[in-house]
Amino acid sequence: MARGWVRAIAATPDLRSQIRLVGLVDVKPEVATALAAEFDLKDVVIGSDLDAVLAETKPDILFDVVVPAARREVVATGFRHGCHVLSEKPMATSIEAGRELVRLADEAGKLHAVVQNRRFISGVRRIRRFVEEGALGELTGIHCDFFIGAHFGGFREEMDHVLLLDMAIHTFDAARFIADKKPIAVYCHEENPRGSWYRHGAAAMAIFELSDKVTFTYRGSWCAEGANTSWESAWRITGTRGTLLWDGAESFRAHTVSGGDGFLREPLPLEIPEPADPRQTHGHASVIADFVAAIRSGQKPETASDDNINSLAMVFAAIESARTRQRVTI
Repeated sequence: MARGWVRAIAATPDLRSQIRLVGLVDVKPEVATALAAEFDLKDVVIGSDLDAVLAETKPDILFDVVVPAARREVVATGFRHGCHVLSEKPMATSIEAGRELVRLADEAGKLHAVVQNRRFISGVRRIRRFVEEGALGELTGIHCDFFIGAHFGGFREEMDHVLLLDMAIHTFDAARFIADKKPIAVYCHEENPRGSWYRHGAAAMAIFELSDKVTFTYRGSWCAEGANTSWESAWRITGTRGTLLWDGAESFRAHTVSGGDGFLREPLPLEIPEPADPRQTHGHASVIADFVAAIRSGQKPETASDDNINSLAMVFAAIESARTRQRVTI
């Protein structure tokens, strides 16, 4: 994942002009050395001791790209050294741990945000604008399908609740952003289907109740092979005046209906607007740019942890519902 972050900075002139990478820390220093060589990073301090590298380099920002179980100590260490911290998702391994990170950021007087890069893509931004402008009338439902047979190897294949915790949070967060509603409750069924190469929880189906009587449904699997959806899921968004379909890639279709008579009304196509701000459509680069801009302006970044914890709460409520087989309030 660190390679993606460094590539985003290296490939974005505005970020290159604002950010100078001064250190790389890894439990295996040879991995950091290889990353520095790959991107021709000169004069970076490399080590396996985060405290020592932060003390030597004195950075403004710590990019936290560790596995979730190590998140708390890395973030807390960054705050002790006076850093703002931008973390990979998920922000924590429990809702209690997430609340602690919010508290630590507040006590340190530093920004802490989470890389929800999937909300910083053109498709999601276009849909948010389309919904905001009322083209579908009042929003009634968001329905997402995610089916990909992904063979990662490594820690993901050993995780508990791997789909919900490591991947579904992207779709949950994007749906919450598009709807601009609060999550209220969820019912979720989780399973590890026959043939799964994951240890636990490679598939799930969830029904979320959002505020203003909006329903969000999610069907997903990380071990469904033969007909992959987009990594962004396939979306159906319904409103009182029409429906939008998005395949998660380049295909958009939206229709309202004409007239008020007949068994099936005549569909009329709607145009999907371009994103309000194209700078917010470049994934990791846009998240990092938003975070840097927030530091400079004193404003809160879009994916600040005290907001992103609401997406995390959706994940852990879904996990609790799957465990208890009951509706869980958020």
